[in-house]
Amino acid sequence: QVQLVESGGGLVQPGGSLRLSCAASGSIFVFNAMGYYRQAPGKQRELVAGIPSGGRADYADSVKGRFTISRDNAKNTVYLQMNSLKPEDTAVYSCFARRGIITYWGQGTQVTVSS
Repeated sequence: QVQLVESGGGLVQPGGSLRLSCAASGSIFVFNAMGYYRQAPGKQRELVAGIPSGGRADYADSVKGRFTISRDNAKNTVYLQMNSLKPEDTAVYSCFARRGIITYWGQGTQVTVSS
């Protein structure tokens, strides 16, 4: 059974940085795509960044130039480096891993940007 375990969330001041990690276990396959969504209170869930197994990453306009997504296929792990964080980045961040028509989800991690 595939499980995604997230780590790296927390509280950070505006302008600070955090690095999220999401490790997938229970799969011998490389996922077609991995990435992160986020959802803030009262707002719709949005795709933050996604990265295919062998292609270019895609980012939400609101995070371009500040966030960088990467993945280690050998470890089935995806990373989200978040720099120059803003209060509006505050949300629950959930990683996903997709293979074919099946999408797996992490448990979600809270990121709070506040002074």
